[in-house]
Order: sequence, then structure tokens, then C-alpha cells
Amino acid sequence: MWYISTRGMAPRVDFEGALFSGYASDGGLFMPEELPQLDRETLCQWSTLSYPGLVKELCALFIGSELIPKGDLNDLIDRAFSRFRHREVVHLSRLRNGLNVLELWHGVTYAFKDLSLSCTAQFLQYFLEKKEKHVTVVVGTSGDTGSAAIESVQGAKNVDIIVLLPKGHCTKIQELQMTTVLKENVHVFVVEGNSDELDEPIKAVFADTVFVKKHNLMSLNSINWSRILVQMAHHFFAYFQCAPSLDTHPLPLVEVVVPTGAAGNLAAGYIAQKIGLPIRLVVAVNRNDIIHRTVRQGDFSLSEAVKSTLASAMDIQVPYNMERVFWLLSGSDSQVTRALMEQFERTQSLNLPKELHSKQERQECEQMAVMECDGCCVELGPGNCGPRRGSMTGIPRTARGRVGG
Repeated sequence: MWYISTRGMAPRVDFEGALFSGYASDGGLFMPEELPQLDRETLCQWSTLSYPGLVKELCALFIGSELIPKGDLNDLIDRAFSRFRHREVVHLSRLRNGLNVLELWHGVTYAFKDLSLSCTAQFLQYFLEKKEKHVTVVVGTSGDTGSAAIESVQGAKNVDIIVLLPKGHCTKIQELQMTTVLKENVHVFVVEGNSDELDEPIKAVFADTVFVKKHNLMSLNSINWSRILVQMAHHFFAYFQCAPSLDTHPLPLVEVVVPTGAAGNLAAGYIAQKIGLPIRLVVAVNRNDIIHRTVRQGDFSLSEAVKSTLASAMDIQVPYNMERVFWLLSGSDSQVTRALMEQFERTQSLNLPKELHSKQERQECEQMAVMECDGCCVELGPGNCGPRRGSMTGIPRTARGRVGG
């Protein structure tokens, strides 16, 4: 499978090229040149698979056996999930009244990003060992990405990782997870500013293709296609666990609430829709509500300042994966997407064209909605939980997500 930039000015690459690139050379994000379409028979076959089994099928579909043979791919994914605490890796808790919680926190750092980053790190090691290469990973974080990225590559002989974390904008636990790792290949720096502000120099570095090539730089933020690919499995697993039956015509619709900051999980869910998964996405944001304003009003513009909330990993004003969503909404029109994103980068303000926003409105009415949350922690106590859970306490980010059948 080939991958192209959302801005259409970079050479197309295979999965390995997308994995090691992060941003495309034109500043865009990599997307599959063509999206496969899954028929009912395939969905029925996949419905009995475990979470790791779904990851294997999706990765085989989007990577290709010419790059990673199926047996090697399965071994890499098994190795990636070997340290997860739950035997299912991902577990669905059934509460009451059709409310379900997808437990994505059973990895080493307790962040859902452990899932995609553990696989991505295995893919990296596979290609690096074959070619005897070394890379330096550069990561900007608002919390959970940094610790999960460090965990995925710490101690690796052919990877160095540089993590930039914004001073005062991460939780204490996440800061300690990052700053107490004593491995020679891990380098953590505290920087002034918020996570959006530290993304700007990182993007500028990756725009210098000569410098990037000279120092073998790459990113493990969700600009990296591999992250999006693995996260698609969250939506498939949730659907198959919640759908009452796959014998009906049409297939039943399942509503998935997606808490989002940089919109990586949203982009993964939207791609899952595009290839045939019948889900309705509800996007949950906190007071940093640029996605809320984009869906409701077509207003993709920065607020005056990032607002601090208890869900610090979601305190983001520049959800860069919305570029992938715009590209899909525009019918894979790279020229339109490039013009939109260049205007946003130049002015920090963008009103979506009426035609594009009307497509978004139709999509929102049929399959996507958006909700705003105030950033407060939610506790699910014995009175409103089902028989499989006596009680459940949600941390600020996970408290926003739910799956409904």
C-alpha cells in the first residue's frame, strides 16, 4: 500500500517510509492513497477476533506482507502486548442502560497510547535491525504521549528519544514517569510554554528535510500514521463487543464517544467509518473547544489562550489530526487541504468553506456529533454500574469516553 501527503506535494511512500517520516516533506500528514473497503463477510469474520487479532488484521491490510511477512507481523504485535496487565489487552466493561466503557489503560504507563506506541516501537525495531540503522525520535507531549513513547523504546540500542514536556502543563505522575527513567537513550527536557507552542519548533525542524535526513529524525506523536493505524482497532473491538447482531440489514449502528486532544483517535475512528465500520462518533472535548467550534460552526481558529483543565493531556488548541479529517471530508482533495492548512498556519484562523462544512454537517448528523465537557473528574459508583463492576472511577480523560450499543 502507498501513502500520500494530505497536501499533495510530497513523494508517495510505503508504510516504512510513512513510519520513519512523521510529517511529510510538504508539511502534510500521510494517508493511504486508497482506502480499502470491508464487506459484510469480512466484518463477520473479524467479529470473533480478540483485540490483538484485530490489530494484526488491520496492520496486515495497511502494511503489506512484502514489507513485514504475516508471521513476523504477528510476532511483533504479540511482543508489543506482552507486558499489558489484562489478559485481553483491551477489555469492555458493561454498565447499565447500554453504557459500556472500553478499558484502554492496561499498559505499563496506564495511558491508552501504550497500545499504539508499543506496536509502533516494534515496527521501528524490525526495520532498524534489518538495515542496521539508528534513529532519534523527537516527541512533544502534554502528558501521556511522552511517558508511553519513552516506555516503548527505553533501552533500545538503535533508538534515542528526545521528549519535550511543557513546564507546569503535565500531571505530576506523568512528569515523574518521564523524568525518572535512567536509560542512556532517553533524554527529557522541560520547556517553557504549552504543548501547542512546543509543537511549532518541532514542526519547523521536520520541515528541514536535509537536517532531518542528516540526523535520522522521526516523531512518535500521532502525526505518525502507525499510531492512527493501531488506534483503528479500538473502534472495531468496541463495535464487535457492543453490536447486538451482525445478521441484520443494514448492520446495527454503535455510538462511540471519543475523548480527544490532537484528534488522533477521532481520525482513526473516522477512517474506520470510511472503510466500512458502522459507528457514530461523538467527539468529547474540554474547554479547549476548537473541534467543537469546527463541527458546529466551521470555526477552526485558535482561542486567545490554552485553558488549563484536570485533563491536561487534552489541553490542546491545535488538533493537528483534523488535517486528516479535512482531507477525507474534501474527498481526498490535497489542493483544498493544503490551502486550508496553510491559511491556518499563517493566520491561526480559518472558517471552513461552506461546501466543506456542509459535508461535515451531513456527516455530523448521520455519524458524528460533538459534546463539550468541563474537565471535571467523574466517578461511577455502585448505584449506576452494572453487575460486572461494583464501582469504577474515571480519571479526567477516560471519564469522557463511553461506548453505547
